[in-house]
Amino acid sequence: MPNAPRPPRRVTIPDVARHAGVGQATAARVLGGYGSSSAATRERVLAAAAELGYSTNAVARSMISGRTHTLGVVVADIENAYFARAVRGVTDVAARAGLQVVLANSDENGPTERAAVQMFIERRVDGLVVAPAAADHEHLDKAVASGVPVVLLDRVVSGAGLDTVVVDNRGAAQAAVARFTDAGHTRIAVVTSASPDENTARLAPGADIWTTTERLTGYRRALRAAGIPRGAELIRHTGYDRALARSAVLELMCAEHRPTALFTTDNVATLGTLDALLDLGARIPDDVSVIGFDDAEWATLVRPRLSVVSQPVQELGRLAADILIRRIEGSTARPRRHTLRTAYVPRESTGPAPARVRRLRAPGE
Repeated sequence: MPNAPRPPRRVTIPDVARHAGVGQATAARVLGGYGSSSAATRERVLAAAAELGYSTNAVARSMISGRTHTLGVVVADIENAYFARAVRGVTDVAARAGLQVVLANSDENGPTERAAVQMFIERRVDGLVVAPAAADHEHLDKAVASGVPVVLLDRVVSGAGLDTVVVDNRGAAQAAVARFTDAGHTRIAVVTSASPDENTARLAPGADIWTTTERLTGYRRALRAAGIPRGAELIRHTGYDRALARSAVLELMCAEHRPTALFTTDNVATLGTLDALLDLGARIPDDVSVIGFDDAEWATLVRPRLSVVSQPVQELGRLAADILIRRIEGSTARPRRHTLRTAYVPRESTGPAPARVRRLRAPGE
């Protein structure tokens, strides 16, 4: 049986040095991008490297320069359009700075996030953008202590002392729900991924990590401002689970005293809500008005078009990356929270409270 062909040998710095007629140290300086060399020498080394097909060893280069020219990004769910757009903002800024982005998913799981952060530390990334999944920040402190700056995206972790980029979730939600109360709605439900344990959420360190908790607070404030009693039966905690959101809305809308308006605190809840309303044959907004948080691309494709709170998602990602790069380059400015504005976008899914509440029947009833 003939011997298998040997794989081609990797071209090394000594190979390039010999081909260019320079010393190994000189070739290493040129190929590693550090130190100084004459223009003629640099041109000769680079030409030799190109001719031989030399590929830079990023790990070796990072040991010399202290930089890998990579950023680590940890998000909750890349399938969520919100995080996809935010990551696009990060990569746009990183590319202009000559940096590559490596992505990890936490799946809203604290241990998974901690493992991802540790992996990025070991890979010597230059900095981290993290959308935190838990209030614990020991792993983030460890990253900073090891020389890897961290910027938080979308969510706040109390006591972490890190740059954070968010929107005014509480104020935006309050203003959105006020649109319902101004239109005469008094039975206003909310579908949210916020924790159902209010006492734990209020007392736990870093409890304000969840943006949806802030949005739920804004919902309650809008009801209080309108003099509407807060009814626990109109709040549905469904986590980031479309199927649970759908089931919750089916139950809400088939109740004897059903809501005439629905506010959803994230895209996943919005999709589950619309799924349920379609199954029920509900007329939007004649039977029920709907406002969602975040302006996904599909919000204008459904009929009627969805009224939303629009977030500057890509700008959040761009700002997070810009702040992180400044940290990498040595900024010692005091970490702070950067809050961007949202905008309410009225479309056809909202209207006045119906004069008569039509009974809706569950599918198959």
